[in-house]
Amino acid sequence: MTLPAYTRASLARFDGSRGVAFVACGGKVFDVSASGEWRGGLHRGLHWAGQDLTRYLADAPHGVETLERFPVVGRLVG
Repeated sequence: MTLPAYTRASLARFDGSRGVAFVACGGKVFDVSASGEWRGGLHRGLHWAGQDLTRYLADAPHGVETLERFPVVGRLVG
């Protein structure tokens, strides 16, 4: 099964403001909606859902393994 493709613009629609929060990392799009850490689309006052967070993960207190706990719902293109 091929996962849906998301551009940065289409990913931005899933910013958590309507209850659905997606983030991208390493070309994968993760659904973090069920995480209390992403309630309202904001993670620890630093990062908004609906974005590619790949470049920020190097400075995070956790690695991609934390995101890998969430469902992969697509792939980031473009």
